[in-house]
Amino acid sequence: MSETDTARSVTGEDEVVDLCRELIRFDTSNYGDHSGPGERKAAEWVAEKLAEVGLEPKIYESHPGRASTVARIEGEDPSRPALLIHGHLDVVPANAVDWTHHPFSGEIADGCVWGRGAVDMKDMDAMTLAVVRDRLRSGRRPPRDIVVAFLADEEAGGTYGARYLVDHHPELFEGVTEAISEVGGFSFTVDEQRRLYLIQTAEKGMHWMKLTVAGTAGHGSMIHRDNAITELSEAVARVGRHTFPVRVTKTTRAFLDELGDALGTELDPEDMESTLAKLGGIAKLIGATLSNTANPTQLTAGYKVNVIPGEATAHIDGRFLPGHEEEFLADLDRLLGPRVRREDVHADKAVETTFDGALVEAMQAALLAEDPTAKAIPYMLSGGTDAKSFDDLGIRGFGFAPLKLPPELDFAGMFHGVDERVPVDGLQFGVRVLDRFIDAS
Repeated sequence: MSETDTARSVTGEDEVVDLCRELIRFDTSNYGDHSGPGERKAAEWVAEKLAEVGLEPKIYESHPGRASTVARIEGEDPSRPALLIHGHLDVVPANAVDWTHHPFSGEIADGCVWGRGAVDMKDMDAMTLAVVRDRLRSGRRPPRDIVVAFLADEEAGGTYGARYLVDHHPELFEGVTEAISEVGGFSFTVDEQRRLYLIQTAEKGMHWMKLTVAGTAGHGSMIHRDNAITELSEAVARVGRHTFPVRVTKTTRAFLDELGDALGTELDPEDMESTLAKLGGIAKLIGATLSNTANPTQLTAGYKVNVIPGEATAHIDGRFLPGHEEEFLADLDRLLGPRVRREDVHADKAVETTFDGALVEAMQAALLAEDPTAKAIPYMLSGGTDAKSFDDLGIRGFGFAPLKLPPELDFAGMFHGVDERVPVDGLQFGVRVLDRFIDAS
């Protein structure tokens, strides 16, 4: 058998695990300030993998080291609207001493690929690469044009990745009307006869903000009534302890109704404690979609123990539900009080689409073909993705990175957590589903 025949005999299922491991081995940690290694080496590697099967990928560098790779696959009917499959190459930082296996080793253990990015989202990057390479090696063109984008900077809001491409190279996405990406398509096992696959159709908006209080500097031994640290600390505590009111969006209402039917019980969003108790491992993902949220994440003040500083700062990670941004900011300003100045570090909109249409039908059909117990249902993501940027081009976004997961795996806890890992058979399942989905879409 020739080397060419050998290459053609390799399938997406055969190589997806190795592709995922190789991607994890690129340290693409994003610290939000360009101090990390960047995505350039990973973007070049992805471009090489795409070029090997005949594509002409291009690398776009928005800042030294901050690179994205984009390629277009010509479909059988180029007159049809195109599909975008996008993933990000950056990851949040990881402290190796906290991990069972080194976060950038891509080690296989206990039936899983371990490492930072294993679920967020180098697993989907690998599945996309595996499917594209398999189809092009075997001469199977997609029904319509597909744009694949492997992006920088998603973990810091996408400024140097998706946002840069949308603002400076919108022609790359000419004719694209729909997109799929991360944090959707994963399974939630109800029982042996029912497995729900959560499709992300909405995500909260964000206000990452800096809070500042100016006070009067002075000697630490004196009685001091205008202490910036005291004023800021009290305001931050009010925000951190506040419970925002429940607001049920259309997406969350549909999710609760579908899950309630599957569980044979009514899920009351007004009774959050009992509702979340019925959600098992996905409670972490769903709980924060029932209300706006604001979490203090950083505090900075002072430079010496006996000096009262003239200024204190804090950072808040604020997330708001679709349609509730004004309410969120008004609540926040009331909690902070008049002495606290707030300014956005990064802000972006909430997005929401309906759970219908041919693309949704293709997702359901592809899942059902590989898992006879599958049912796709919509849900809202409490975080954010690059879908926000692509929404500005009129591209309807879904989270669909299909994984069939063991019920005991704390999938939600993997995101930005320690010991992130993805099942080997889950990756192979995802390749099969994505391949079927492309044919049906």
